Amino acid sequence: MYVVKSPLSDENLKTVSEALQGALVDLVDLALVAKQIHWNVVGQRFRSVHLQLDEVVTLARTHSDTVAERAAALGVSPDGRAATVAVGSGIGVTPEGWVDDTAAVGAMVDALGAVIERMRERVGATAEPDPVSQDILISATAGLEKQHWMFQAENG
Repeated sequence: MYVVKSPLSDENLKTVSEALQGALVDLVDLALVAKQIHWNVVGQRFRSVHLQLDEVVTLARTHSDTVAERAAALGVSPDGRAATVAVGSGIGVTPEGWVDDTAAVGAMVDALGAVIERMRERVGATAEPDPVSQDILISATAGLEKQHWMFQAENG
């Protein structure tokens, strides 16, 4: 059932919807991972890492909403359910229990790197079929890359 008619051709819509859905899954998982580490980080840099993790959560949640609403605007039902995120995310295993600040930063560097790699692929895939969706993905990727840089600098 299509409630909203997309301005894109069926072929282009398939490409764009896959890119948007993949981005949604990765962004939802990134917010969850950052919040999990946020709750469990310990160490001398606790406060700065704790606060930076909340920045990532806010960034990921903001962009996931934008991505989901773009999908809906194109007539594609976005799926951010836990089960969908669990099977579709490109982020590896999140540390369990208390996480030393250095390990927390390393985990975020890895998680952000994984999401950025997949986002850049989506940016490329959407260039021709839908520059509007591509622009949304570019914006999200820019914010993620800034956080990636900041976390990398944290462990020097």
